[in-house]
Amino acid sequence: MAKRPRKKSPTTDEPIITGKVRMHPRGFGFVIPDDRSKCSEDIFIPRHLTNNAVDGDTVEVAVQFESKKPEKGPEGKILSITDRARTHVAGIIDHLEKARIMAFVPILGETRPVIVKDGKQKKIKVGDRLILKILEWGDQKNPTICEVSHKIGHITDPSVDIEAVTEEYNLSKDFPKSAIQEAKNFGNKVLKIQQEGRLNLSKPPCFTIDPETAKDFDDALSISKDKKGNFFLGVHIADVAHYVKPKGNLSREALLRSNSTYFPGKCIPMLPEELSNNLCSLKQGEIRLTVSVLMQFDKEGNLLSSEVKRSFINSQKRFTYGEAKDVLDGKKKSPHEQDLQYMEELCHLLKKKRSIRGSIDFALPELVILVDKKGKPTGVKIEQYHITHQIVEEFMLKANEMVATHLEKQGKTQLFRIHEEPDVENLEEFFAMGRSLGFTIPKKPTQQDLQELFDTARQTPFSQQLAVAFIRNLKLALYSPRNVGHYGLALEHYCHFTSPIRRYSDLVTQRLLFDEEEKDLDLDKIAEKCSEKERVSFKAEMSVKLMKKYRLLQMWMKEDPDRTYTAYVTKIKPFGFFFEVKDLFLERFLHVSQLQSDYFLYVENVPMLEGEKTKLRYTIGKEITVRPEAVDLIHLESRWELLVKTKRKKRRKK
Repeated sequence: MAKRPRKKSPTTDEPIITGKVRMHPRGFGFVIPDDRSKCSEDIFIPRHLTNNAVDGDTVEVAVQFESKKPEKGPEGKILSITDRARTHVAGIIDHLEKARIMAFVPILGETRPVIVKDGKQKKIKVGDRLILKILEWGDQKNPTICEVSHKIGHITDPSVDIEAVTEEYNLSKDFPKSAIQEAKNFGNKVLKIQQEGRLNLSKPPCFTIDPETAKDFDDALSISKDKKGNFFLGVHIADVAHYVKPKGNLSREALLRSNSTYFPGKCIPMLPEELSNNLCSLKQGEIRLTVSVLMQFDKEGNLLSSEVKRSFINSQKRFTYGEAKDVLDGKKKSPHEQDLQYMEELCHLLKKKRSIRGSIDFALPELVILVDKKGKPTGVKIEQYHITHQIVEEFMLKANEMVATHLEKQGKTQLFRIHEEPDVENLEEFFAMGRSLGFTIPKKPTQQDLQELFDTARQTPFSQQLAVAFIRNLKLALYSPRNVGHYGLALEHYCHFTSPIRRYSDLVTQRLLFDEEEKDLDLDKIAEKCSEKERVSFKAEMSVKLMKKYRLLQMWMKEDPDRTYTAYVTKIKPFGFFFEVKDLFLERFLHVSQLQSDYFLYVENVPMLEGEKTKLRYTIGKEITVRPEAVDLIHLESRWELLVKTKRKKRRKK
């Protein structure tokens, strides 16, 4: 899109910049500039200055650099919308009136009324999930007017959760026939001729370690150790670049998607299953083409040498994280037990090195939502961050670092994974929170101090709250051809290389390694596209997970209306507090009026809410008991009751 020249705003001279707007559910937004030379940071748009823009719109914004705030960057006001991102939106009928039908459209938020025009009103009922064609976008004073394009299903039907979110976030579902045919043309087996000129690593023992539900295996591992105590580690990554060539149908579709999107029980892949789940997947007992990062470490974990080679392997075992841990714990026998022990040993050495340089390791558990074939949630499983997860993570991090360093030494342009340092102001609230929980934090903490904090917190109930609070204060990691380092990993050079089946950035890195990319490659556009699609996929994934959590909660409420839940206070505000339900990793809010018959005072320097009469205190990390009162699947909300144990007064003996 052509850039318009700077022009005068009604009141002052302000630069006019075009870009895409990304809206937050709470109504404010950020504009990502088309031209970073005019503004290097994203532009914060307050809620009242969004000018009716919706997520993904291309807009003109007047930037007020003088009002720059450390935590938000420069502020701006959207002057006009030059290109709407969509003509259709996903909505849910939330109530029917005599004269009109009203819908809730998540992308527009709670405050935007949406009227649905439809002559067949009797066929529409509350809870219907619809795709709506926009007739009039409306504005702050006038509602959005739509008509029904088609019906997806009803809010009570869990089988359409993913379809609804796919439509809502404009995710590509089906592959074009041309891309599928291109994938099928490669056949089902790696041919002998394709192995020529590659390093033959099919004999040394190697295996994969992945989640139980995984179908696409990007990476395999091999290890050995000599008499001196030196480790020889091989990280073998599927050679997707061998199949997916620039300007091909597969590459165009992969860039359009930029990444795979993972939902409970289903994946929308970046590549057709003929590649993602078959020819590029490092399946047990199958010859596969790979790119291998071969590294040698001494007994202290210092890197002695590394090289990157095109190769082929034959994975001897498909381990799940749990199976590999059982072998290490002596619960299962395996011919790969010695290899896993070497990997554990090297993993601890690398973790120690990472900690020394200031890389932060959270080791958070993951909540896995279990669903049946129809998408109905059946329960949850908390996947602890065990040693086998750590082995894979440490080795992938090292391989990514080595590839970035390798490309840098060759003087090649590349797609870095960057993570800028957080603003000091952003972290002050976090430090205050940590101190209020009783942790010792220096006035000017280093990254090593932070790692010590998280290590100490693992032995307390506050580990997850601290980690989540800290992550919320960090800037987003993203892709860029300009290297500013990676704050979270404390690395100067870092890229994404180890997941080319599910990330386009990694595929680009593979091509750059072997000079197979286009000469006129626009890395800025690819970086922006991959970063944007990553955010969209994350939002879509979180939306489906939240829906499944609420469906599960609703089911539990029907089974046992009196069931209570343990929760922890996560954030204190003058008007109430946020809490997280332990069983669901679900954060909700209680207003002070919902606490009990007392007047609660906000103590800012703690922070804390304290009852004026009862002296009952609510602080961050406090364990509470709550009970759900209602679940609203349409608006993805829930209402909770706080249960307080009252002390009984002892009767005096007469």
